[in-house]
Amino acid sequence: MLMRLQESGEMYLETIYLLSKKNSAVRAIDVGEYMGFSKPSVSRALGILKEGGYVLADKVGHLTLTELGETVAKKTYERHEVLTEFFVKLGVSKKTAMADACKIEHDISDEAFEAIKKFSVLDKI
Repeated sequence: MLMRLQESGEMYLETIYLLSKKNSAVRAIDVGEYMGFSKPSVSRALGILKEGGYVLADKVGHLTLTELGETVAKKTYERHEVLTEFFVKLGVSKKTAMADACKIEHDISDEAFEAIKKFSVLDKI
């Protein structure tokens, strides 16, 4: 069952992705600490993500992104990075650029994002 993820779901997947790059084992408690959310909130969200086919948990509670989950996480992370860099190039402070990128990364159309990405790459030449 493929479900359309909400912003919070994308954030959870991105967090699991980032944590898995630092540690071989990611647990729900790690996700909660990183995001500043309570155990019940994390548990509920992870249940929805597991049900949707985005996350797997083994017997000891280590979380793994499915292929689908990793695809969404990488897409969200790429958008965050590109948008942050774009805003910084425009003269926005790094802190504000990161905060704004986090808000926009979930709603921006593929067309607009690809245009920004292309523009940013052309700027490097």
